[in-house]
Amino acid sequence: MNRPPFAPGRRQALIAAAAGAATLATPWVRAQGAWPAKPVTVIVPFPPGGGTDAFARPLFAALGRNLNRQFVIDNKGGAGGTLGAGIAAKSAPDGYTFFMGAVHHAIAPSMYPKLDYSIQTDFVPVGLIASVPQVIVVNPQRVQATTLPELLEFIRKNPAKLNYGSAGNGTSHHLAGELFKLQTKTFITHIPYRGAGPALQDLIAGQVDLMFDGLGSSATHIKGGRLRGIAVASTQRAPGFPDLPTAAEGGVPTYKVATWYGLWAPKGTPREITTAMAAEMRKALNGDDLKASWTGLGTVTPNLFGEDFGRFVDSEIKRWADVVKNSGAKLD
Repeated sequence: MNRPPFAPGRRQALIAAAAGAATLATPWVRAQGAWPAKPVTVIVPFPPGGGTDAFARPLFAALGRNLNRQFVIDNKGGAGGTLGAGIAAKSAPDGYTFFMGAVHHAIAPSMYPKLDYSIQTDFVPVGLIASVPQVIVVNPQRVQATTLPELLEFIRKNPAKLNYGSAGNGTSHHLAGELFKLQTKTFITHIPYRGAGPALQDLIAGQVDLMFDGLGSSATHIKGGRLRGIAVASTQRAPGFPDLPTAAEGGVPTYKVATWYGLWAPKGTPREITTAMAAEMRKALNGDDLKASWTGLGTVTPNLFGEDFGRFVDSEIKRWADVVKNSGAKLD
């Protein structure tokens, strides 16, 4: 059956509509095909040498190889990681700036009442990168204890004699120390730094006595003998560290703290780009090289992306708000 030809007016309208749709679609077709067309900046809100850095550099080196593009780590430390977060929140949402934060950014809303950003509303959650247990580490020259019971005995006999370094006020290092003091009814003086890297350097140099650190940044120093691992704050021993006891084994079964690291994009970043970044992260994290590296740092490959990661962050904000309230932790 022959169809009647379109009337001239209708034909022109259809042509115009098709052209308009093509015009609207073209930018996304180009973006999807070209991203990343230039170097991508990843803001890390702590100085080099800390746990965030320890996971950021191998991950984005892998993405750089996979995509044949440069990923630039931009360290902007200060104010417990909130300074870099504020800078990232104000970055252009064009898919060429991302923010690698950590559990510290779920704690910050309870510790810093006047933040100039919101991790929940000023960012788009991309994915969880790693989750590792906190570890109690000591300088072996300054602290003779080799087990958690020995450490607790010394602290109780010498109240206020020991101090612990942290990555800064309101970080997981700080809150892990306050939670430890709360649960063990002990006192240790808090010494905040501008990141885990500087705190670790002073711990190794003997300027502070101990840290409640993410195992990822302490791992190489424990293996090298520069630090002594006392216990991990988890129910199971960490991958790659079968000889390091848990806090429960040392007599503190309620002491459970994990440091996790995640990636966000500034609010307004096109969904197509955040989805593409999540896909590339998943590919890299499931590669043999990163799996082996993550095990060596005491963690396992996570699988939490997009909205699932966002819901996880929401739950962590609530959890740490309760810890801050119950411990009475304050900015020093």
